[in-house]
Amino acid sequence: MGIQDIIEGKRQWRSHMARVKALPPDYRIVYQEMQKYFFKIGPVELTDGSLLSGIVDFFEEGVADGKEVLELIGNDVAAFCDDLVKDSRTYADIYQESIRDAEKPSGLWAGPSGSGGGQRP
Repeated sequence: MGIQDIIEGKRQWRSHMARVKALPPDYRIVYQEMQKYFFKIGPVELTDGSLLSGIVDFFEEGVADGKEVLELIGNDVAAFCDDLVKDSRTYADIYQESIRDAEKPSGLWAGPSGSGGGQRP
């Protein structure tokens, strides 16, 4: 990733946050809570930006239709978020997989002193 990529990423993020700030206060509060939730659970798709910008698109449509934010997503914000990413891999999933892979026996035996490296007898 070069400096131009970093600059472009910051430019896109600022543009995205300007859209969030333009939302009505209730939408903005819910968006911020959703963002915190997603940053905590860490869906892998979060890094490409499409999830959060898709939520802003959805919210902008709701505003244009004159709907309240909870009419769109329901009263349980976390359940709505979970539903959005239910089929997504998270960084926690990747970490768990790496632990499982590390716990699998490799088939190599270190020997009594730990200096071996051959097959088990």
